[in-house]
Amino acid sequence: MNENEWDFQLERPKNIYLKKQKLLNEKINLLKLEIKEYIEKKSTQVKSVSQRSLSKKIREICARREDQFPENSLLYYMQAYIKSKENLICKSTFKRYNVFFKLLVRFEAHMTERMMVDTLSSDFTKDFIQFGKKEKYSDNTIYRTIHFVKTILNFAERKGIRTSVREIVVKRKKQNKEMITLTEKEILMIKSTTVPSVLEIAKDWLIISCYTGQRFSDFINFSSEQLVEIEKKICIKFTQQKTRKSVMLPLHPIVLNILNKYDDQFPRRMDINEYNNAIKEIAKLSNLDELVNTRKRCGFRANDIEVEKWKAISSHIGRRSFATNFYGKIPTPLLMEATGHSTEQMFLKYINPVNTDRILSLGKYFDQAHADRGLIPN
Repeated sequence: MNENEWDFQLERPKNIYLKKQKLLNEKINLLKLEIKEYIEKKSTQVKSVSQRSLSKKIREICARREDQFPENSLLYYMQAYIKSKENLICKSTFKRYNVFFKLLVRFEAHMTERMMVDTLSSDFTKDFIQFGKKEKYSDNTIYRTIHFVKTILNFAERKGIRTSVREIVVKRKKQNKEMITLTEKEILMIKSTTVPSVLEIAKDWLIISCYTGQRFSDFINFSSEQLVEIEKKICIKFTQQKTRKSVMLPLHPIVLNILNKYDDQFPRRMDINEYNNAIKEIAKLSNLDELVNTRKRCGFRANDIEVEKWKAISSHIGRRSFATNFYGKIPTPLLMEATGHSTEQMFLKYINPVNTDRILSLGKYFDQAHADRGLIPN
């Protein structure tokens, strides 16, 4: 490796997310931990460590193709838990679990100490948060990983192992995160904007997503075979990929108009990257250029930046916009039935607290109430 690619302070490759450097860093982490354990074992046996035996151990570790974890370790149970869930969860959740797993592998190497399920204490939370901050992980990644550790400890307890899961308390400061959504006015602006023919299908899918409130993985797979008629109302019946929940959703008139455009069919399916690039271009053509705060990946970390709104749009904006625009106009339980959320707490995370339409609507109610009392302003 070129010395320009090496971080001498952290003693690892500078970019641990490039494939070759990532593999090298993983092997370095394994060596740190296992060599320390090897030396400690020899010390307890009152045996010296020769250069020859140490070289042999290093070669053995480097030649190993699969990682091995002690049976009572957190990573052992984590690996078992993920494997047990592989066929029961969606791909995105499975991928996220593996992100948590690899992050904890790096944390173990950082601490040069194994995490055992029966001895893991409340100190873990403090140490892990410090590690996450130092490595510039987002608060979301840090705290979701800690919650996943608690899930694994509960899993171990169901296997009959006593843990300190109740001592691991996660206190996270409430984030004032700006939610990026499209107002109904902006959706209509997009609808009325003339776009090049290559963007027409993405535009229609974007509008469909704003009036159905589904994840990309669900709405992009809508088909005419899923349509059912209930008392002359056209609905779509499908199973959400992530939650495996069955949803029966009446279609908004705007969505029905799009279907008519395609001879009662949905537009052709798109790849998510193609879709994300296209809807940004569509939003730009629709003049959605107000400045918003968002998180954007720079290198291999996400940072808070201010950008024009069209740059911050992604495939999930339709789902958030649906929840925000209809919240307060349609009973929340009916909206939750449409989005597939199990709890109102989870549903409310999709609501943009600063929604101009709702604020103006509330203002009109104030004015009307004031006028009804005969207190009309001069």
